[in-house]
Amino acid sequence: MPLSNSNLQKAIHSHNDYWRDLPFYTALSYGCVSVEADVWLYNETLYVGHEQSALTPARTFNSLYIEPILDTLHRENPTSHFVSSPAKNGVFDTASSQTLYLWVDVKTNGEQTWPSVVQALQPLRDGGYLTTYNSTSGVTPGAVTVIGTGNTPLDQVQPLSSRDYFYDAPIPYLGSTFSNITADVSPIASTDFAPQFGTINGTSFNSTQLATLRSQIATAAAKGIKVRYWDTPAWPISTRNAIWETLVREGVGLLNADDLAAASGVADQGRYW
Repeated sequence: MPLSNSNLQKAIHSHNDYWRDLPFYTALSYGCVSVEADVWLYNETLYVGHEQSALTPARTFNSLYIEPILDTLHRENPTSHFVSSPAKNGVFDTASSQTLYLWVDVKTNGEQTWPSVVQALQPLRDGGYLTTYNSTSGVTPGAVTVIGTGNTPLDQVQPLSSRDYFYDAPIPYLGSTFSNITADVSPIASTDFAPQFGTINGTSFNSTQLATLRSQIATAAAKGIKVRYWDTPAWPISTRNAIWETLVREGVGLLNADDLAAASGVADQGRYW
């Protein structure tokens, strides 16, 4: 695992983290600024896995994400006579102000599960590491920005006048059903790639697909919202690479990737970055 790459942050969302033994540290090693935990609430504990059959007692939200993130932040914010004033550095050595996006994909009932997610964030909250929102002062950036997705209930996020978590709005509806969503609620919105663009033939978007992409990015950008498309085609490799190149060129906020080595440039000499 190329741990030194953690010094070179890249706008990559580490997707399907549950495949990896050490999801946060693996993402960090490739410079990913965004990670995702699929959580299931059972007996007041949040377990991590894409499906129920993948859950194990050892793989919890706390053990795979909260504890390692907090450990990294403690190491990046040491108590030392060299530090003249307390700092709240992020997880990257060379970009201490770069926030880590922590997406929490709620798999069980949202109304019941989200309060447990909020409670699980307490160690990061106590350390003052979370990005916050206040209706008076707006958004205050922090070392970790939490975004609820999946079954996360919007009514447990948007109406709050003070909070330290955000919401994953659907990209296609930012100009209609979700037109009242602002960046204060959803700093990054996402959607499934295929329903928006269909099949990408060869290595280029057709004119209709490209127009859709540009329109959706522009609608989001007008609200100060970045975008992320998930489940982008992984095969053939030439198509995957061309899609990645197009998305980066057109200005997506995060490049969704399962193959972190390829996306980060480790496998192909940095072609995207």
